[in-house]
Amino acid sequence: MNPLSVKLRRLSLNNPILVASGTFGYAREMTAYVDFPALGGIIPKTVTPAPRAGNPPPRTVETASGMLNSIGLDNDGFDQFVAEKLPYLASLGTAVIVNIAAKTNDEFLRMAQVLNAAEGVAAVELNISCPNVSGGVDFGTNPELAADVVRTVCSAGPLPVIAKLTPNVTSVIPIAQAVADAGADAVSLINTFQGMAIDWKKRQPVLGNVLGGLSGPAIKPLALRIVWQVAQAVDIPIIGIGGIQCLDDVMEFLVAGASAVQIGTANFYNPQLSSQLVTELTDVLQQEGVSQISELVGTLTLPDRGN
Repeated sequence: MNPLSVKLRRLSLNNPILVASGTFGYAREMTAYVDFPALGGIIPKTVTPAPRAGNPPPRTVETASGMLNSIGLDNDGFDQFVAEKLPYLASLGTAVIVNIAAKTNDEFLRMAQVLNAAEGVAAVELNISCPNVSGGVDFGTNPELAADVVRTVCSAGPLPVIAKLTPNVTSVIPIAQAVADAGADAVSLINTFQGMAIDWKKRQPVLGNVLGGLSGPAIKPLALRIVWQVAQAVDIPIIGIGGIQCLDDVMEFLVAGASAVQIGTANFYNPQLSSQLVTELTDVLQQEGVSQISELVGTLTLPDRGN
C-alpha cells in the first residue's frame, strides 16, 4: 500500500499534497516547475457557468506575511473550460478536482452533470465561499443553503463532492456539519479572510473592489484553529488550507485533524514547493516510525490541566 495514500470517503489520492484553486492557473503555467504526477491532485482556477471579467484593478496587494486578492473569479466560462482546459488537465497523471462556483442550484447542477460525464475528473470542489463576488458566498454562510447546494451536486452523479467553506462566519462548525449531513465527502478549510488595504495618503482603498481575501502565512494560526475545531465536532474528512509554506506547516495541519492540504499563496513565490513537500513527507514517516500518513492525522494531544 502506498504509505502516502489518502482516502477522503469516495475520493482516493496518491498523497495529501494538493494545489489550491486560484493559485495554480490551469496547470500549463506551472509546467516548468512542478512534477504533476507526483502531486496528490490539482485544483484549477474556479470556473463559473458564464465567462466573468472579474473585478476592477488593482486586484492584488502584498500585506504583512500575506496578500490580499480581489480577482473576482475572472474566467472564460464553464463550456470553454470543459472543451479547452479539461483535456489537458486530465492528461497530467494526477487527480483533477474541478472547482466550480455559481449563483443558483440549477447552475451548480448543470455543471456537475457535465463533469460527471466528462473524462478525467476525480472530484468536484464547490466554491461557496469566495469573499470577492456577490451571490456565491451567501451559500457558504448559511448552513441550509450550503447543504442544499451539496445535495444538488451529489444528485448529479457519483463524483465525490468537496465543499470549500468560508471563515467569515461566527462558527464554521454548523456549516461543516450541514454539508457533511448533505453528503459531502470532505470540506476544504479554509477560504480567505475578508480584509482591506488603504493608501492613507490618497484616502483611498488599494484594491479596486475595496475588499479582498487575505491569504498566506498571516492566516495559518486561524486556519489551524478552524481545522482543529471542525475535526473535533464533525465526522468528515478535512483538507487544510492557509499559509502553508514548509513541511512543518503541513504536519501541523495533519496533526490538527486534516487528512490532506492545499498549497495556495506559496505557489506564487515558490512554485516548486508542492513537489518538494511530497518528497519530504516520505522522510517524515520514517522519522516518526509509522507506515501510513493517516496514522498521524488528528494526533494532537492537549495539555493535562489536572483538576
